Amino acid sequence: MTTKPPPPGPTEPDPTWEHIELWKAVKKAIFTLPSQFESELVISGVLATDLFAFNSSLGATIEEQVIASLNKLRSVWDPEQKYALYSFERQPQTFPDVVLRASAPDVEPKILMGIELKGWYALAKESEPSFRYKVTPAVCAPADLLVVVPWALSKVISGSPQVFVPYVISARQAAEYRNWYWEHAKVGKGDNSITLSTVATNYPTKSDMISDRPASDSGGNFGRFARTKAMDSYIKELFDDKLAGIPLWAWQRFLSLFTESQTTSDVIRGLDALASGLSTATHITEVQERLREKFREIGDIISTE
Repeated sequence: MTTKPPPPGPTEPDPTWEHIELWKAVKKAIFTLPSQFESELVISGVLATDLFAFNSSLGATIEEQVIASLNKLRSVWDPEQKYALYSFERQPQTFPDVVLRASAPDVEPKILMGIELKGWYALAKESEPSFRYKVTPAVCAPADLLVVVPWALSKVISGSPQVFVPYVISARQAAEYRNWYWEHAKVGKGDNSITLSTVATNYPTKSDMISDRPASDSGGNFGRFARTKAMDSYIKELFDDKLAGIPLWAWQRFLSLFTESQTTSDVIRGLDALASGLSTATHITEVQERLREKFREIGDIISTE
């Protein structure tokens, strides 16, 4: 009987790397995004049944504004202005999609670190991020990060985007964990082997074939990182966070009831199930009353659209 290998552990840059303090400071800045994020977007007049399209329609815009926020946080990650010639910029259609790059042509290294940035509309129908992450571990530099930034509208179905605490993991560890899960922990039959990309260069070009390929993937699920369960504890904690005074999990379940195919009976049954799910909440009467008030407000808005 073959023994299942343990999951890959954390990977970090060499502690003697000359830019290690910068890397630590950038991670710190990423975690301050919920209080520092700024957006000029103001959304209104959206049908409830169209809310779930936000992740695709606004995802790129949110990611651009995350990059802008990181550059505005220079005082956090570069307090002594040692890296004044570097800034975060997007490089679409290649990995990683955000790099800390030198603006002057004669500065070396050109790139200090990269971030594979994924925006996630936290109130989408699926209560987990749906992005696919297929990059092979070998192209991930030690300092590269995979960062998932959850967001929602400040007034639930209108307002400006508001971001929550991001999920941050080493890009290489994430790729190694995805492969480990697929080959050794995924439930199901079939050939679980993976063909690794032969590219092993950090900061590859657009034309480089950097994706690992599973031998069998009829469901198209390879790369669905959230399904590896690596994010489970983070997602559980995130959904306890609040938006307009109500936990995200309650909003997500509430909004998922309103689809074009749902009948009135379906919605009523769903609301009953949602109410029963509050039975373990603290101060249940207070929570129910806040939910009732907020849901009534949203229901009134939806009915007038």
